[in-house]
Amino acid sequence: MNSDLSPLIISIKTSLASTIITFFLGIFTAWFMTYRKRRYEGLLDAIFTLPMVLPPTVLGFFLLLILGKNGPIGRLLYEFNIKIIFSWSATVIAAAVVSFPLMYKTTKGAFEQIDNNILNAARTLGVSEWRIFWTITLQLAWPGVASGTILAFARALGEFGATLMIAGSIPGKTQTIPLAIFFAVESGDINKALYWVISITIISFTVIILTNIWTNYQKKLISSGGTKIK
Repeated sequence: MNSDLSPLIISIKTSLASTIITFFLGIFTAWFMTYRKRRYEGLLDAIFTLPMVLPPTVLGFFLLLILGKNGPIGRLLYEFNIKIIFSWSATVIAAAVVSFPLMYKTTKGAFEQIDNNILNAARTLGVSEWRIFWTITLQLAWPGVASGTILAFARALGEFGATLMIAGSIPGKTQTIPLAIFFAVESGDINKALYWVISITIISFTVIILTNIWTNYQKKLISSGGTKIK
């Protein structure tokens, strides 16, 4: 039994924090790209999706260039004595960057499945865009939003490459479960690595099962009750 539970605590905290960020940012970006199309839409979509296809170490390198001491953002933060690199905040940023595309693409797909006639009917009744979003769009797209949220959480939980690049593997500070597994194997401690592999598998499996139950429940509510404009 592994007595040091810091990788578990850090992983859960990091995944939750990054998921909260990607949840709101992903919904807003998906809504903007679906209903507020602008020029260079294809380019913007490619940029938002790029972290999903690039190797995590490449993303980590880009983040290192941006947030490092000599980077454009890092240099500004250093002026205020704020250091991001090799801190817990860096683990959250890395996890949020790699998991954002999953939240964005899944939510955007859910928004695109909504019948625009429903939204236009609400507009003819004088319903504001803000109320349409909260009472119709988000409700109808909620199963997809929930799926995107769990995918983002699972991706953040398993993040390795970008985290190692900008946060390192500092025990008790930035060492997440994937990092703990890697360095346990590297040091020859197979039992410790197996312990963390089983732990992260159980966590991921449990979250996915609970999310599937919740999503199916939401689908039944939508199909049975429909969406009402209050």
